[in-house]
Amino acid sequence: MINNLPIPANEMERLKALAELDLDYTELSDNLKSLSKLAAKVAGTDISMVNLIDSFTQWTVANHGLEIDQMERSDSVCQYTIAQEGGFEVKDLSADARFMEKFYVTGDPNLRYYYGVPLRADNGTNLGALCVMDSQERELSPEKMEMLKIIADEVVNRLKALKVIESMRGKIQEVTESQRRVAHDIRGPLGGIIGLARIISEQGNENTMEEVLEFINLIQKSGHSILELADEILSLEAPAQTNEPKLASDEFNQITLKEKLLKLYMPQAVNKKIQFVVHTNTITQAIPFSKNKLLQIVGNIISNAMKFTPAGGSVTVNLEIEIEAHAHTLLMKVQDTGIGMSIAQINQILNGQGETTAGTSGEQGYGFGLALVKHLVDGLKGSLQIESQAGQGTTFVVKLPQTAAKKQV
Repeated sequence: MINNLPIPANEMERLKALAELDLDYTELSDNLKSLSKLAAKVAGTDISMVNLIDSFTQWTVANHGLEIDQMERSDSVCQYTIAQEGGFEVKDLSADARFMEKFYVTGDPNLRYYYGVPLRADNGTNLGALCVMDSQERELSPEKMEMLKIIADEVVNRLKALKVIESMRGKIQEVTESQRRVAHDIRGPLGGIIGLARIISEQGNENTMEEVLEFINLIQKSGHSILELADEILSLEAPAQTNEPKLASDEFNQITLKEKLLKLYMPQAVNKKIQFVVHTNTITQAIPFSKNKLLQIVGNIISNAMKFTPAGGSVTVNLEIEIEAHAHTLLMKVQDTGIGMSIAQINQILNGQGETTAGTSGEQGYGFGLALVKHLVDGLKGSLQIESQAGQGTTFVVKLPQTAAKKQV
């Protein structure tokens, strides 16, 4: 049955393209919901969704008519859509052996009709699908199918725009920090000038130097004006100074990363009856670090761990910052109580390879998730270690070097 999975011929390139966008699946709905609703209106269906598909999970990042956040990729219809170039249509899901026993067909919302359009990236890979569905059979005209393709293209455009905006936001924050430092730096010299002017003013007053006093009074007023301007800049850019480092748009700390991971992967754990826990180090949990590719790296490891952990087992994530003199290191450890791995399997992953295997509950695998993790970790100049014994679980350790913490001003 595993061999029947619809795997795109360019699957690894597809996953790399998705990872390069570095998307946070929890924060896309506001930007894409209107397009999802428009798709349903165009098709005349009750339901529409924008789905992004990684190595294990279908993430519904925007929807209309059906509240759902995620499902296993192997349960989805959209996995067939991303494996081809054009649209994919199923007129009656209940009559198709591939889907007739799926939970969304046998139970609420009792889906029957499906039509999906690939979300195609610039490199020709399919990131996911825009799909429309209904509990009644439908007939879509070629014109409507073409309009759905246009909407799908706009979804991809928005995803790319969000990536650009995020990058620009980071650069703007860097400029803002520079402005704050400049304002901070000029306050000291200006304060000294004003203090000196005051002293000279006092001396001049004693010596009745009216002309000098008038000149120095002007200097003093001008200095005060510049000092007030510097205070205003500091007030606008840093309304509140705290002992904890503030997070930039391109940063997480252990607290925010923990929240993301619980929100994204707790549903998978609950569905499989696995205990899922994320621990942080209270001493270093507020220290910021780059969030570049983190959700893709640790997310793929967590999904893989849950796949190979039986019901009643556990998946535990430990987050830590190793503090060094000139740079910090982010340490992420994922431990599971699953079926374990052989030395040959570990070596395959560390060599950037992988093969498809079945999970403990019969989940169908795709074999590319951990190869992607190795690729991303190497790209960030980090390290990946795997420790495992058959029947005794597996531990993944990822170390990613970080620049030293930003100086707080």
